[in-house]
Amino acid sequence: MTGRFADTTVLVIGGTHRLGAAIAAAADAEDARVTVSSHTPRDERTLRIDLRDEASVAAAAQRIGPVDHLISTASMTYSAPIREMELSRVQEAMAAKITGPLLLAKHFQIRQSLTLFSGQVAWRPGSGSYATGITNGAIAFAAQHLAAELAPVRVNAISPGIIDSGLWDARGAEKAAFLTAAASRTLVGGTGTVQDIVDAVLWIMSAPFFTGETLRLDGGRR
Repeated sequence: MTGRFADTTVLVIGGTHRLGAAIAAAADAEDARVTVSSHTPRDERTLRIDLRDEASVAAAAQRIGPVDHLISTASMTYSAPIREMELSRVQEAMAAKITGPLLLAKHFQIRQSLTLFSGQVAWRPGSGSYATGITNGAIAFAAQHLAAELAPVRVNAISPGIIDSGLWDARGAEKAAFLTAAASRTLVGGTGTVQDIVDAVLWIMSAPFFTGETLRLDGGRR
């Protein structure tokens, strides 16, 4: 028996670590031909794509040719009081979430679907979170507008809540308490897993009547 994505090509932006790597592995297990990218590749098997650099996007598109499914997990989070804002850091955040997806749509020949990543901070404003919130919020509009622009290619976004993806490991001994508190604020009484997100991505890739939408996976937090 062959997998759902046999004879298809899949490109995962940011596919060398954490969530991106899990998505790439799942697509590979479903018999897709998977390519992963990084803005700082460590080996020849990893495609170089820096969403801050249009030339690198164009070169990558020319190198690998058409792709059936493109998933971008790129993110450059930035938080600071507005009076201390560093414009270059905000521009990097915008490159990952706003102008980067536009460059992907411009240069890559996508045959079936483009999936982008937003985040719940877009709908939960807080002090210092404007850069991350605005850029994540823009992804919801990008999915709608790019779905119209690229039709019949399907364009969607996923907005995760708190996911135990390894991102929070830097909190050390405080991580467990942080996840417990986050879980208490959801309707399901828990936090998400990497598998939750992977399953959603694979479903979106295989859902021919789903486009222009943002799928919120936050346990009802919103």
